[in-house]
Amino acid sequence: MYDVIVSRRAEKVLDKLPNDYYELIKKHLLDLEENPRPFGYRKLRGSKNHYRITVSVYRVIYSINDSILTVEVIKIDHRRNVYR
Repeated sequence: MYDVIVSRRAEKVLDKLPNDYYELIKKHLLDLEENPRPFGYRKLRGSKNHYRITVSVYRVIYSINDSILTVEVIKIDHRRNVYR
């Protein structure tokens, strides 16, 4: 079982989201505890250890540390803004 750590930056975005998106993303974040590499995850090009999952129109960018069983959520944003 992995520990999911949400960065301050991602936490601020979560606080501003509409409730339906908030609940959906929260569910996906809790699912990362069981499986940090769910169906549909992608490794980001140009990075060594960053992955993304798609949750509706939002993207969750995170890194996985298998040696200490942690998943760090780096960024959550709308699909048009997340890679900027």
